[in-house]
Amino acid sequence: MTPLKKLATCATTWLVIGLAGGVFYREFTKANDFTGWTQLKVVHTHCLALGFMLTLIVLVLERVFTLSAHRGAFATYFWGFNLGLLLTITMLVIHGVMQVHGNIDVSPAISGIAGLGHIGLSVGLVGLMVALFTSLPATTPRPTPEDQLTTHR
Repeated sequence: MTPLKKLATCATTWLVIGLAGGVFYREFTKANDFTGWTQLKVVHTHCLALGFMLTLIVLVLERVFTLSAHRGAFATYFWGFNLGLLLTITMLVIHGVMQVHGNIDVSPAISGIAGLGHIGLSVGLVGLMVALFTSLPATTPRPTPEDQLTTHR
């Protein structure tokens, strides 16, 4: 699968997870007559903003700069970011379900595992920036007088 298709598939997957997360939040809290704040409320936005929209931005960056040419950095971004986000979202759901069921004494393990997810996100974002900076051209070519004449006609 090409990197562009991989990123498009990934963005679509995060879109579906984000939309499903919103429906789950609405229906689960309604079914349990829960009206307070819960971690489930942010699952939808985290999936759509981080998973869907950021992946679409990376898809455009891949098209323009071929980030995947830097295999190590791009793989670090792709797997670190997506696995980190998946772990973070999973912990948001687990914590949110526990909150809806009245468990306010959540195990510190949930926070620790969520922290590992955030570390994965951070490692992935560093990989993305390494791939981006190594893909940028060293210098920006200056337009020649001939180029300027053709662009103004």
